[in-house]
Amino acid sequence: MTREPTAIASHPGEGHIVEAFGTNILRIKSPQTQGATSVIEVVFPAGAATPLHVHQHEDEMFRILSGRFGFWCGEKYEELDEGGIIFLPRNIAHRVKNVSASDGRVMVVLTPGGFEEFFVRVAGGGDPQAAAADFGLKFL
Repeated sequence: MTREPTAIASHPGEGHIVEAFGTNILRIKSPQTQGATSVIEVVFPAGAATPLHVHQHEDEMFRILSGRFGFWCGEKYEELDEGGIIFLPRNIAHRVKNVSASDGRVMVVLTPGGFEEFFVRVAGGGDPQAAAADFGLKFL
């Protein structure tokens, strides 16, 4: 049975905290949107970065909530401050780095949803390489 679409809210301070590759606050999970999207708030310590990687299934959109971040996507590099937004398409190698002198936060919208479960699995003791393969993620 299909549910009727409805508004989904995540109030300040809400979300499931998952410690894997940084602090990930799962604000809206894929099942809440019938798989359409998921939203994660991520806290990056100063200088922290993701490894270069490729998502085979998801596009990502980042909004800078605090700090300054560098984004490598294919041959392009952008630095964005609070309020900046960047779209990173699937199947293109990319990485993200907090280039601030203090903690920074980003809001990540993944389309379609479901990738948030990668972090849940790794935080639960799952092997990151095996989880990556299961979620269409390739570390370069």
